[in-house]
Amino acid sequence: MRKEHRPFWVKNLLSQFDHWWQERFLRPQFDQLGTSPAILKPRTVEVFGENIRVGNFPHIISSKYNPVRLTTWSGKHLDGKLTIGNYCLLSPGTTITSAVNISIGDNCMFAADCYIADSDWHGLYNRLRPFRCSKPIVLEDNVWIGHSAKVGKGVTIGENSVVAAGSVVVKDVPANVVVGGNPAKIIKELNPNRRMLKRELMFQDADFYTQNQQDLDRWVMQENTLWSWLRSIFARSKKH
Repeated sequence: MRKEHRPFWVKNLLSQFDHWWQERFLRPQFDQLGTSPAILKPRTVEVFGENIRVGNFPHIISSKYNPVRLTTWSGKHLDGKLTIGNYCLLSPGTTITSAVNISIGDNCMFAADCYIADSDWHGLYNRLRPFRCSKPIVLEDNVWIGHSAKVGKGVTIGENSVVAAGSVVVKDVPANVVVGGNPAKIIKELNPNRRMLKRELMFQDADFYTQNQQDLDRWVMQENTLWSWLRSIFARSKKH
């Protein structure tokens, strides 16, 4: 499908259903899910374990074939905790798994297919269980993790720092830098005195932001009809 063929009223009706499903079935799976979550395809989000907390205004983009997965493990020597701050973005395929503690600050962004885990899950010599191979992870405020990047156990990433796409982070990252490579190294320094626009800016007037998104959808879909939508599904052509 090359474009959005659905009439606005159809998309709006489906969005209302997704919101109902999110509140009825997904929210209870969290120990905390803050106010005004925007979750695309909430039925595909996978949440497993206890001590999973997400702050206000999260934006989670999930899909059937590339779901967002948030997991904590508990048991002998395991007591995972996952805390995600306010205004964070989780893109398709983001996987965050904790055996000890993962703490993520406000305004953090995760591009598609990121992997964050605070454990190796198997020791070098004892490969039967995760024993003495787990250390907490801290991502400070406004950290950006690029596409397919990975963050390993025991790592702290400083405020405003960026992890380039495909990187593997195994050591601490200071604030206000860009790191890249495997293992990730500093490739650029950011100016801490320059004004930084953060995701929270979009939600200073949350009602206006929501209405603006709806008005944009209404304008983009104004010429869509039920017939054209059904035709795009059952009688596709080069124009659809």
